[in-house]
Amino acid sequence: MPDYSDAHLKDVLTRTKTVAVVGVSMNPVRPSYYVARYLGLKGYKVIPVNPGHAGKTLFGQTVRADLADIGEPVDMVDIFRRSEAVPPIVDAALEAFPKLGTIWMQIGVQHAEAAARAEARGVTVIQDRCPKIEYQRLFGELRMGGFATGIISSKLR
Repeated sequence: MPDYSDAHLKDVLTRTKTVAVVGVSMNPVRPSYYVARYLGLKGYKVIPVNPGHAGKTLFGQTVRADLADIGEPVDMVDIFRRSEAVPPIVDAALEAFPKLGTIWMQIGVQHAEAAARAEARGVTVIQDRCPKIEYQRLFGELRMGGFATGIISSKLR
């Protein structure tokens, strides 16, 4: 897993306002759905992107078939696709959003060459991380209940 400082991750999450989520699912038990929903609940404008659901509504937004269908600026593109699918998504993001700030690849998703292309254009790239998990961790929202709390408190005794 690439190493990013907490300050760097917090800066990305703080300056981001609009997130295009590529590969979002309409199924509420899928990670792409609940991560996108969480980001929306935290005040981000979330634009869902999934060609299989284009035209439907999710989180109050029309699902777009691809990034080129978004007619407004996007600060971050969050990728919920396999690593091998990343290069054309990064290329489309760089073309569609000249002022794009961040490309974020979800846990398990990495592509060094695509990341290097984005970074060469001045875009911040985060790989193999989840913005929901990082937001919760960095902004003090992680909660430990029952079992985990018991393990930690027993280790502290």
